[in-house]
Amino acid sequence: MADLNPIGKRIHNISPDPVRLTLEDGTEAVFHISGAEFFQQEFQAEGTRDDEDAAYRFVSSADNTSILVGRQGPDEDGWSMIGAVEAVEPADSN
Repeated sequence: MADLNPIGKRIHNISPDPVRLTLEDGTEAVFHISGAEFFQQEFQAEGTRDDEDAAYRFVSSADNTSILVGRQGPDEDGWSMIGAVEAVEPADSN
């Protein structure tokens, strides 16, 4: 059996406490994650970000090498892919 995605594991282990995520484009923000879980190796979670009203979804990529981030703003009908998570740490670690 393949290993679980290390970024997904880190998000899962820190939540429900706030997590500071760094995305591949350098964006860094504090997220409140809910429903973080694995189905076999596939990771999924939902969350919100401290500084805005959008909803976020976190899912493992098809090859399980990345955790992808989707965003849906309060006035948007669909989800937009905004990138992949590069780093995870507890929000209070800075």
